[in-house]
Amino acid sequence: MLQAVPTSSELDDLVQTMQRMSAGIGQVVSGRPELVQTTLAVLLAEGHLLLEDVPGVGKTTLAKALARSIDCQVGRIQFTPDLLPSDLTGVNIFRSQTHEFEFRPGPVFAHIVIGDEINRASPKTQSALLECMQEAQATVDGHSYPLPRPFLVVATQNPVEMEGTYPLPEAQRDRFMARLTVGYPSIESELGMLDMQESSDPLVDMRPVTDAAHVARLVDTTRRLYAAPGVKRYVVDLVTATREDQGLRLGASPRAAIQLLRAAKGVAAMAGRDHVLPDDVQQLAEPVLAHRLLPSTESRLSGRGTDAIVRDIVARIPLPTPVPASRASRAIG
Repeated sequence: MLQAVPTSSELDDLVQTMQRMSAGIGQVVSGRPELVQTTLAVLLAEGHLLLEDVPGVGKTTLAKALARSIDCQVGRIQFTPDLLPSDLTGVNIFRSQTHEFEFRPGPVFAHIVIGDEINRASPKTQSALLECMQEAQATVDGHSYPLPRPFLVVATQNPVEMEGTYPLPEAQRDRFMARLTVGYPSIESELGMLDMQESSDPLVDMRPVTDAAHVARLVDTTRRLYAAPGVKRYVVDLVTATREDQGLRLGASPRAAIQLLRAAKGVAAMAGRDHVLPDDVQQLAEPVLAHRLLPSTESRLSGRGTDAIVRDIVARIPLPTPVPASRASRAIG
């Protein structure tokens, strides 16, 4: 049965909370509002986020700022080549006093899990996250343990050309709702960063603006946004086009279509709307789809990446008509 769309008061609460979170994170990660907006959209969509770029551009800082803006449990994992799956999920320890095994949970048992340099671990260890990210549970010695809600993995990785890195398996990349490239800040933003962090770390002064229970309610509110049949068909058309494109040897999965729609709902919710527009889908198409695709040999040799292919697909797939009428939007500042 279809749920009722969110009320005005629910949307107002969501917009105001996201504005406070955006302002707090923006004090730490300055000059990149679009990066912060997509991060919060993934949070509202209850997805997982992959941050990819060279060292030192603020990937871990963004992840820590997001975690500090919420009063919740935070797990931290430093991925290394010798990391074992049990270092993530936890182990059973035998207690001689009781002659019983006691489960000692690992760092994945948190609301937000920050994974540093995920592609420095072996594929076996990376794969330990697959069940956690898809089913929100971890199985240890045949027993499944539920993870707290909301559950969000924010992982960072260096480009695969850098020394000591392993490429993420396709199955793992498909679990991440979006991949973002942080990039270098503008000259003005970098000058402001020097002034701000010359004598102190702004992360130290960050205070939570909400808690985990409130975020879980906002996630439920976001999922109840209305998506017209035409918008859903537009999502499917984009995903189908990736499977038929001659420049790709692997297109997007059905999971990608689901996550693209959910992420678009996150953007629409932050704009104060109770429905999704095709523009929301277009805005998230590249970060949600590009990292799941594999280019053909010809595309690789010509230097044409999956990001460019997704942009071309978005440009040529016609928009659905008619487009649903919009409420007065209250965009995040």
